[in-house]
Amino acid sequence: MVDSHCHLDSPGLAERLPEVLARAKAAGIGRMVTISTRVRRFETYRHLSEAHPEILFTVGTHPHQAGEEPDVTAGEIVALSRHPRCVGIGEAGLDYHYDYAPRDVQRNVFRTHIAAARESGLPLVIHAREADEDMAAILTEEMASGPFRAVLHCFSSGRRLAEVGVELGLFVSFSGIVTFRNSDEIRAIAKAVPRERLLVETDAPYLAPVPHRGRPNEPAFVADTARVLAETVGLSADDLARLTTDNFYRLFDKAAAHR
Repeated sequence: MVDSHCHLDSPGLAERLPEVLARAKAAGIGRMVTISTRVRRFETYRHLSEAHPEILFTVGTHPHQAGEEPDVTAGEIVALSRHPRCVGIGEAGLDYHYDYAPRDVQRNVFRTHIAAARESGLPLVIHAREADEDMAAILTEEMASGPFRAVLHCFSSGRRLAEVGVELGLFVSFSGIVTFRNSDEIRAIAKAVPRERLLVETDAPYLAPVPHRGRPNEPAFVADTARVLAETVGLSADDLARLTTDNFYRLFDKAAAHR
């Protein structure tokens, strides 16, 4: 299996990385993507990936940090993304829950990342929280200006945003949230997503799935999320593992060189 989205440089994971990677291997997780939150941390992600063949990485600015990196250009992101182990752009997007960066700055930085994804041909990893209307409008407008590939990661938004994403050709990724008792609506959305667009992730060290609530999340736990997702969409665990792995390599096709 693949953990398509984690943050291995984060406190709680970075200081115990050898044991985290060993547990992932024991759980059958053969590949994981550590996701960028700041372009300026590119060297951290590069070193992680070059030191551990099971780790790939992305480059981009999280909406929380958009105010720290408002002037990074699409060209700069594209240049960094040419590293052979960099397989995606982002994560970037809109987060209106915390509003750590001004919303207009978030929107501008997000559009820059869309441009970088379009130019590089790499998939964009999208963060969307409590910004459904603006996110749907920007995606629709930008896709009309020129196609790009993307995934709505750690999906926790409303049904309409999932529908817009699917209509635009995006993938939708589900995290440990799908295992939570009060997540009936998220499970219903997951069931409606075409199977060929499904991905699974941890978003580690956040959002540990049942039965690991209260602990730092880690890539090994993607197997627990996958089991619930499999039940939700009516597949066996093995079939869901094969499906999401194949979907990952279709979207993150640059990763196929490291399969």
